[in-house]
Amino acid sequence: MSPLNSNSPLNSNLLLYARSRALPMTIAVLVAAAPATAWCADWLLTRSDPGPRARLPVLVLAPVLVAAAIGVGLYSHGDELDRTAVRPWWPRRGWHLLLLTALAAGLLAVAVPGEPQAYGAAAMARNVLGAVGVTALGAALIGARLSWLPMLVHTSAVFLAGQAEPGGSGAVWAWSVQPGAQRAAWGTAVALFAAGTCLYALRGARPEGPGSRR
Repeated sequence: MSPLNSNSPLNSNLLLYARSRALPMTIAVLVAAAPATAWCADWLLTRSDPGPRARLPVLVLAPVLVAAAIGVGLYSHGDELDRTAVRPWWPRRGWHLLLLTALAAGLLAVAVPGEPQAYGAAAMARNVLGAVGVTALGAALIGARLSWLPMLVHTSAVFLAGQAEPGGSGAVWAWSVQPGAQRAAWGTAVALFAAGTCLYALRGARPEGPGSRR
């Protein structure tokens, strides 16, 4: 039997996995987010002073939204089946998160081109990495349906505290509002993404609903 045969067990398992994680809907949201992000970024440039921070709201909020779409899709409708499966699920979970993150980062980075020193493609890709990492941690610790909450709280706190100046300690705690060239902000985002991906891949999303248990 050819591995490309639609009736093969491998293809059937992959199709079942994609449907159980709402992958088609998640991918559709990510693809639709790119033109919406580009339009919002251009609109901000025309409605305000076209300085380096004009597109900052889009570079902060768009990654939060796509990370929320990815996070909600991490919900498993059959946690008992996942845990009793013959083959380990961590490779599928890891690839699932890596591929969706790469797609989201690539699409949104193209939507806001710009120099690395400013708030352009590099800052967008970094923010997608960090936002997905925090969301994956949320899925593993509090459940996929509320996985978007920690990143939303962090973003709100950063804006309420005032936008940190580039560099210094703000490059760590306020990494999402830093220009694209800030190494400390990149280090924080990459560390969050690595931690979130590893924890979610190993544990999966926390079970939710009555009678659920880890």
